[in-house]
Amino acid sequence: MMVRILFFIAALMGLHVPALAAIVQVSEARLWDGPDRLRLVFDLDRPPRFKHFTLDDPQRLVVDLQRARLRADLPTPPARGILRRLRSAHHGNGTLRIVLDLEHKVSYRVYTVAPHGNKGHRLVVELHKPARRNAPPPAKAIGDGGPRPVVVAIDAGHGGEDPGARGRHGTHEKDVVLAIARRLAKLVDREPGMRAVLIRDGDYYIGLKDRIRKARQARADLFVSIHADAFRNPKVRGSSVYVLSQRGASSEMARWLAERENSADLIGGVRLSDKDDMLASVLLDLSLTGTIEASTRAAEKVLRALGRVNAVHRDEVQYAGFVVLKSPDIPSMLVETAFISNPAEERRLRSPRHQQRLARAILQGIRDYFLESPPPGTLMAERKRSHVVRPGETLSELARQYRTTVRALRESNGLSDDLVRVGQVLAIP
Repeated sequence: MMVRILFFIAALMGLHVPALAAIVQVSEARLWDGPDRLRLVFDLDRPPRFKHFTLDDPQRLVVDLQRARLRADLPTPPARGILRRLRSAHHGNGTLRIVLDLEHKVSYRVYTVAPHGNKGHRLVVELHKPARRNAPPPAKAIGDGGPRPVVVAIDAGHGGEDPGARGRHGTHEKDVVLAIARRLAKLVDREPGMRAVLIRDGDYYIGLKDRIRKARQARADLFVSIHADAFRNPKVRGSSVYVLSQRGASSEMARWLAERENSADLIGGVRLSDKDDMLASVLLDLSLTGTIEASTRAAEKVLRALGRVNAVHRDEVQYAGFVVLKSPDIPSMLVETAFISNPAEERRLRSPRHQQRLARAILQGIRDYFLESPPPGTLMAERKRSHVVRPGETLSELARQYRTTVRALRESNGLSDDLVRVGQVLAIP
């Protein structure tokens, strides 16, 4: 009888009757644990009405969803961390209460995400972790005393709630690019005068702007974002490398100019907040132009090296407005290692052996770039005019790498023939 009365009143008031009676269905709950935040995501079938508040002694965060029902199990929190336990209860008034038992008081966010792609409505609870005391220190800046290693920021695309592209056999882009990124980081760390910084080292999501911020905090000399492309035609294949387009640079320059008063970022070591519009614009334009030129040189070398281990989709560096490429002061590239939508390339992307080959190729391009254009004040700048022979290298290959001749290498090193041995130090003319 009561339901009929409610329907009748709703009809008189011109309300949408199904909306009045609808219950929000919470179909799934997922937990992503990252280095700086823990994210709890609820999948919903419609936009929720909710409120949240905290309680003390013990510390708790409570989220109440009106007219909602939980149809899934709550995930188990990590063994150690800021979240001790997750629990829920359905109240008689139709409210779904979700309680997060916390180790201590934390800052947090609770917000909704509208449907996008194959994702529906979502409610997100983020718990922000305190800054890590044992975070790796950034590389020394020029002028800190003594040469420093060049720093390569390696960014595995997507992660956590964002799986990226999906192959026909269920391979997620976020997983294979993280595997390649980790392999590349190990190779970079083995190189004399080079150090790797992994932007993402687990299955969690990092905002695109945050990725750039992390690279800048590490004082990176190069930013490499690793992805695995997808296309509706499964026959499309090959690797590609992208750098920032001029159009993307122009829009980013406008944003930086608009925000410079509130920005603590430096462009080429110069603060913009105390510069007038004209001078700030000139400085940004110079910085972006130089960065794009350096990005292109590095990207060309990486693309050439990738072509030796994989088919190349485009034989020239491509230009686009990807957000992660929009750092005005760090040369940046986005590497599409292969098309995960191509079944053959998906199979290779899952192979540890092929992942290692891709990582070695990317390293080769990075190494060639820094050998040619080492940043001032770095160990590689000191060693530019000498080379330690590695396994498999020949005098003719080194001549091409350093843009000299075999004869000049022989004369500079007193060689009677073209034979070189592993570990031999060659002077570069």
